[in-house]
Amino acid sequence: MDFTNRNVIITGGTTGIGLATAKAFISAGANVWITGRSEDNLKKASAEINSPKLTTVVSDTSKLTDISVLEQAFAENGNKLDVLFLNAGIGTFESIENVSEVNFDAQFNTNVKGNFFTLQKLLPHLAEGASVVFTSSSVASAANLGTSIYSATKGALNKIAQIAANELAARKIRVNILSPGPVETPGLNSVVPEEAKAFLAGATALQRLGHPDEIAKTVLFLASDAASFISGTEITVDGGYHSYALK
Repeated sequence: MDFTNRNVIITGGTTGIGLATAKAFISAGANVWITGRSEDNLKKASAEINSPKLTTVVSDTSKLTDISVLEQAFAENGNKLDVLFLNAGIGTFESIENVSEVNFDAQFNTNVKGNFFTLQKLLPHLAEGASVVFTSSSVASAANLGTSIYSATKGALNKIAQIAANELAARKIRVNILSPGPVETPGLNSVVPEEAKAFLAGATALQRLGHPDEIAKTVLFLASDAASFISGTEITVDGGYHSYALK
């Protein structure tokens, strides 16, 4: 797929799916902006990608002031935005009886409020015919133990994306949802012990965890002209997690 001179923003682009997608877009010729909360992580990502087509922006998606920083950083280039990949997200996993207000607010502020207002702030910069992709999760429609808040945030995100697809259709902007299953990322490794990762892998039909590069390929497809008649749709990339778990 050719994204030569297309302009792409990826929130949460320093590791995992976001980083893999940034690499893929740059390899396809795009100019890419990635965000992250940590300047050190952004520097590491920049060194790993090593391309003049990459711009890094320190921006915490959960803070509206930082979203404005991202908007200003992109506006300075004077071009329209062709692809917005709303990928920033966090998750903590615990039973309902143990969820704290701090963890509840942190997940909703990043996963729902942050993505909503990032889209709102960048709407004036989106080109006609642009593509918006939200990172959701297969757990949005599952009922796994310990995922009540995280799953709720992803369910809310799905509904926002579906409505955005209708509201932005007049500008020929396509909005879609990407729902990965268990993927081997630093984020997953930080919250899931090895024995639990083995369980997740065994819960997929393919009997393994996904790789960030596999998710990135799906993002590029959704953003490409090959998906020109796909909007308001959720694409599940989970190795058969749902179908296998429900057997």
